[in-house]
Formats: sequence, structure tokens, C-alpha cells
Amino acid sequence: MLLYLIRRLVYTIPIALGVTLVVFSLVHLAPGDPISAIAPADAPPEVVERLKKDYGYDKPLPIQYGIWLGRAIVGDLGASVATGERVAAQVMVAVSNTFMLAVAAALLGFSLGLLLGFIAGYSQGGALDRLATGVAVTGISVPHYWLGMVLVIIFSVELGVLPAMGMGEGSSAEWKWDWLHMRSMVLPVITLSVIPLGIVTRTVRATVADILSQEYVQALRAKGLGDRRVLVHVAKNAAPTVLAVLGLQFGYLLGGSILIETVFSWPGTGFLLNNAIFRRDIPVLQGTILVLALFFVLLNMLVDLMQTAIDPRIKRS
Repeated sequence: MLLYLIRRLVYTIPIALGVTLVVFSLVHLAPGDPISAIAPADAPPEVVERLKKDYGYDKPLPIQYGIWLGRAIVGDLGASVATGERVAAQVMVAVSNTFMLAVAAALLGFSLGLLLGFIAGYSQGGALDRLATGVAVTGISVPHYWLGMVLVIIFSVELGVLPAMGMGEGSSAEWKWDWLHMRSMVLPVITLSVIPLGIVTRTVRATVADILSQEYVQALRAKGLGDRRVLVHVAKNAAPTVLAVLGLQFGYLLGGSILIETVFSWPGTGFLLNNAIFRRDIPVLQGTILVLALFFVLLNMLVDLMQTAIDPRIKRS
């Protein structure tokens, strides 16, 4: 296990370097000029050139990449072109805000998805199976940004029981785990949890149905094991597949949804990326995408390790 962990950590290094190269290249390939965010439209050419020199945009792209990578390794993601604030500080605040939504949405979506998936897998072809499958298909098919707007109209505009946007009183620095603040999470959490709920339900349903058709399950029942003992064996064998899906879905949730966080004005990574795109704020774009991509790489490595620990039969080369 230790050798596999070391090997996975070594493999992560070139992947992380590849991620930095892709992030830097894609951001710079996008149309637009970051200097236009801070320079007036009628700025003299010499002012524009001086700004480019101050921000390092006058150098060739390979040199810009080397400078940016060297700073990123030590945690310096630069300063925002639009506001002048340190990117690392902005990204950490946004990640913490998104993390709250992601964890809450994962708890809601994963728990309901696991429950509905097992129910559907055990009642194949029955009414409960059709009901769970219908919920899963609806969750995957409904555009979540549209669902968010519908929830705002119902619970904020019509009923007035939940806030439509923001994260409660004050900023994220003043966040408290009380109902006054937590009620602002209800609508975005429900909206974010819909897609993971559908995907987890369908995955668990298919996995459980396949396991129940195996001969060893029939042998367990023939030996007189009760449904509860059989359920334990089914859950253990379904765990590696389900865990992989849960890990990927949590990564997507933590990656943030630009549309959802924009709809609810939640100051997370998606909201930060949305503002950076419109401002053409390259340092913020690069820093935010880099942190999220590296987290996704580490999350995949953690899922691999957990799968191997749960099921020793899994051998990875």
C-alpha cells in the first residue's frame, strides 16, 4: 500500500505540471487583452506599453509561463489586474465559500442517491424502481440554472421564506452557522444536489442490480443469510464503483458552477471566475482554475487509494 501511495504521488507531479501548462495556454489563447481592464479606451500607446511591462505581458509566452509557474509553486498567484488584490487570498476565500455549498450539496445528493439507488436495485421493475429512475432522469435532464431560477421565484418572490441571493448578513468573513446565515444556503444547495442525485441513483441502481444477479448472492441466500446480511455483502462489492462516482461528483461540485453561483450571487469560485472572465482578469482566471484543477487531481488520487483499501482485489499497475 505504501509503495502504491509513493508511486501515485510520483505520477501526480507530471500531471500537475501538465495542468499548469494547459491552464496557462488556454487562458492566453482566449481573445481579449487584460490591459484593457485597467487602461482607458483612449490611453496613449506608451501608457499601454508601460502597463504591459509592469504586469509582464511584454515578454514571450514561454517566459511568462516560467515566471508564473515559479511563483505558483511557492503559493504566489500574482495580483488581480482589475482590483490589485492578491489572487491567492481571493481564491482561498472563494474556495471556502464553494466548499460549504459543495459539502452540503454532496451530503444531500449522495445520501438520497444512495438510498434511491439501493431501493431501485432491490425492486427492479417495480413501482419503487420506476419512481427512483424517474427522479434520477429528471435530476440529470433538468437544467440546474433553470431550476435555481424557478426555486427563487417560488420560495423567494412568491412565498418570501428564503433569501434569493447572497450568503446571509455581511460577507463570508462574518459567516456564522446559525439559521440566519444557513437559510441562504438552502436554495443553492438543493439546486446543486440535483445532478449528483440523479447520477448517483442511476449508478447505484445499475451496480446493485448487477451484483444481485451474481451467483454468489444466490448462494448466500441459499445458505440462509437474511436480507440484512446479504445487503452488507452487496454494499461492500458495490463500494469501489460507487466511490469512484462519488469522488468525481464531489470534484465537480467543488469546481463550482458558474451559473448557479451567479444566479444566487454566492461568492464562490464560480462567481469569481464569472467576474474574471468579463474583466479579462488573467491572473484571477489562472489562479482559480489552477487551484480547482489541482484539487481534482488530488481527489482522484485519494479515491484510488480508498478503492484499493476497501477492495484489496483491485490491483493497479
